[in-house]
Amino acid sequence: MKKLPDLSFWKLWNISFGFFGVQIAYALQSANISRIFATLGADPHNLSYFWILPPLMGIIVQPIIGALSDKTWTRFGRRIPYLFVGAAVAVLVMCMLPNAGSFGLTVAGAMVFGLISLMFLDTSINVAMQPFKMMVGDMVNEKQKTTAYSIQSFLCNAGSLVGYLFPIFFTWLGIRNEAEKGVVPDSVIYSFYIGAAILIGCVIYTVSKVKEMPPEVYNEYHALKDEVKEEAGSSNMLKLLANAPKAFWTIGLVQFFCWAAFMYMWTYTNGAIASSCWGTTDVKSAAYQDAGNWVGVLFAVQAIGSVVWAAVIPWLSKQTSRRFAYSLSLVLGGIGFISVMFFADKYLLFISYFLIGFAWAAMLAMPFTLLTNALEGYGHMGSYLGLFNGTICVPQIVAALVGGLLLSMVGGSQVMMLVLAGVLLIIGAACVYVIKEK
Repeated sequence: MKKLPDLSFWKLWNISFGFFGVQIAYALQSANISRIFATLGADPHNLSYFWILPPLMGIIVQPIIGALSDKTWTRFGRRIPYLFVGAAVAVLVMCMLPNAGSFGLTVAGAMVFGLISLMFLDTSINVAMQPFKMMVGDMVNEKQKTTAYSIQSFLCNAGSLVGYLFPIFFTWLGIRNEAEKGVVPDSVIYSFYIGAAILIGCVIYTVSKVKEMPPEVYNEYHALKDEVKEEAGSSNMLKLLANAPKAFWTIGLVQFFCWAAFMYMWTYTNGAIASSCWGTTDVKSAAYQDAGNWVGVLFAVQAIGSVVWAAVIPWLSKQTSRRFAYSLSLVLGGIGFISVMFFADKYLLFISYFLIGFAWAAMLAMPFTLLTNALEGYGHMGSYLGLFNGTICVPQIVAALVGGLLLSMVGGSQVMMLVLAGVLLIIGAACVYVIKEK
C-alpha cells in the first residue's frame, strides 16, 4: 500500500478553511438558542429540552452522510458535494430562525417555528461539518493528522470567536439589543445574517481550492482489511459497529462525559451569569439581554483559550503522550467550570472560560486523531466517523432529557449546573486512560 505524502501547511489549511464559516454558524446557534427561546417565552426548567433537537438530528444525519459519501464519486469529489449542499441550506435557515418572534405568531406558534428552524439549521450544519473530518481522514497521513486536526481546531475556534462576539459588536455599533416582548433583538438577527454570508463565502473557498482523490488513486493509498473488503457495498451499520476497533468505544466513553458537560454550558450559562453577575432572572429585562451579550464574550474567551491550547497540544503530546495531553486538558476545563461558582464579577469569569477552552481544544482534536489512526485499514472511513458522531450526540440527548430534573435537584441554580459540568469533565479525564492507542 502506498503511503499518503506529506502535505504543505497551506494544503492542510485549505482542507479545513470552510470549517471557519461553519463554526460561525454553530457558535451563533450555541450562544443564542437558550437566549432566543427564553425571549420567546420558554421556562428555564424546560430550556434543556430545546437542546434535544440538535444532537438528535446529528445522530441521524451524520452516519447517513458518512455512508453516502463513502460511495459517492463525482467530478466535484466525494465529500465536497455534501459540504456545499449543507452550507447552502444552513444559510437559508440562519435568515429564518432569529425571526421566529417577528411574524406576529402566538407564543406557541413562535416556539414551533423556532423549533422547526432549529431542526433544519442543525441538520444542515451537521451535513456541512462532517465532510471536513472525513477529508482529513481521506487525504492526510498518520504523521500529519494531529497537525491537520489542530488546524481544524484553530479555524473552528477562530470561527467561534467571531460568531460569539457578533451580538455585542452590533450592539456597540448602535443596533438595538432590546425588542418588544417575545421578539428577538436586532443585534442577534443581524449576527445571523452576517454569519450566513461568511459561511457561504468560506465554503466556496474550500470547494475551489481542494481537489479530492479519484477512486483509483484513493484505493492506492487506502488498502482495506479482508473482512472489510467482504463488506464492500454494505450499508449495515451494525456490522460496521461489530468490527469497529476497541478505541472507537473507549474514546466514546470519554466523549460521553465531555459532551454532556458542554451541553450544560450552552444551556445554562446565560441564566447562570444573569443571576450571579446581573442579579436578574427576568428574561424581559435589559439586564438579561446584556447578560446574553456577555455570554458571547465569555464564549469568545473560551475560543481564545482553545486557540492557545490547540497550539500547545501537539507539542505536549510529543513530550508526554496523547493520552496525558487529552486528560490534562479535560481536568483544566473541569476546574474552569467549577470556578464559576466562586466568581460574581463578570471579568473574573474570563479565567473560568479561558480554562474551559483548553478542554474544548482537546475535544475537537484528540478524539479524531486517535480514532482515524485506529481506523487505518478498516475502510468505510466516512461511515465510521458518522457513527462516531453518536458519541457526541447521545450524551447531549441524555443530558438534555435529565437537565430539568437535575436543575430542580440543585434548587434551580443554573450556576450549580455549570459546577456539575466541571465534575463530568474530570470524570472524562480519568476515563482517557482506558483508551489504548493502536
